[in-house]
Amino acid sequence: MSASYKFQGWMGLDKNSVQGKMEWQEYEPKTWTEDDVDIKITHCGICGSDLHTLRSGWGPTLYPCCVGHEIVGTAVKVGKNVKHFKVGDRVGVGAQSGSCLDCEECAAGMEHYCSKGNVGTYNGKYPDGSKSYGGYGDYCRMPAHFAVPIPAEISSAEAAPMMCGGVTVWSPLVKNGAGPGKRVGIVGVGGLGHFGLLWAKALGCDEVVAISRTNSKKEDAMKMGATKYIATEEKGWNKANSRTLDLIVSTVSSPNMPIAEYLQLLRTNGQFIQVGAPEDKIPSFNVFAFIMKGVKFGGSAIGSPADIAEMLEFAAKHKIHPLIQERPLKDANQAVIDMEKGNARYRYVLVNEKHAAEEKA
Repeated sequence: MSASYKFQGWMGLDKNSVQGKMEWQEYEPKTWTEDDVDIKITHCGICGSDLHTLRSGWGPTLYPCCVGHEIVGTAVKVGKNVKHFKVGDRVGVGAQSGSCLDCEECAAGMEHYCSKGNVGTYNGKYPDGSKSYGGYGDYCRMPAHFAVPIPAEISSAEAAPMMCGGVTVWSPLVKNGAGPGKRVGIVGVGGLGHFGLLWAKALGCDEVVAISRTNSKKEDAMKMGATKYIATEEKGWNKANSRTLDLIVSTVSSPNMPIAEYLQLLRTNGQFIQVGAPEDKIPSFNVFAFIMKGVKFGGSAIGSPADIAEMLEFAAKHKIHPLIQERPLKDANQAVIDMEKGNARYRYVLVNEKHAAEEKA
């Protein structure tokens, strides 16, 4: 394919764009290098980060901004220095598209914690000053180091939300010992949380406990692999389930989460890992909640390219199927509105219908 394709997509022009006011525009991609890849996008998941960024919730956004960092498509141009895939291969990209590749973290395979040159797949700036643009569009360009081949066993639509939502929960579960002998709680049964239940079950945890505000998602959670369900609107839920879990991964991003009560659910030496990112400060809590049980409180961000590859391999082997709803890319504005309302069950995936049809042809 010639390089005659255009880089264009749904652009957020100001913080009102989250109200379904993105506009379709062309944009200038990053300056090409022989370490890069151009991807013809077929699918892109809608992540909560997209909404936070469109409305400048985590800080000022670099408008115009094309969001979307759960990207799957076909490599149509591959730099000469790229060795792990070739033109025509199906690849995916998550929330990161750049790092220095030289610092202590990068050298240890933790590029997502790079302290010198961390570049988001959208709303970021590369060292040469060019901006990063995401997957709500036709094509995207980024350093190929952050693009991962998709196993044949996983459909593009199902692979897309794994690129950020999936690995964001996979990483803290695996790195904190989720598996046989462990009792794990997942706070929030949404796009991230539903992955937590799927992964924890497939990893062989003794108990997988879904924790949500109401009982409305109980039936779905049990189908995803939960062995127990806790609704925090029920009086005394924290005392009734005190000291029952070894690990909790919290996917919610509400600044009003009942964090002190969540900590009561942990056993001695338990761990609480926060992956949801509120726009405001979380509630205060008493430090004795940690001291008296030897409990650890931590956080986790996305995953490295190696983490994503490991997760995809696991998903292919264990036949993991996320619960997704496919939406046409042309309807991205309405899909964002529906996501904001909490209507997704459990991850919206935008389909570039023209490109997806060409992929199947």
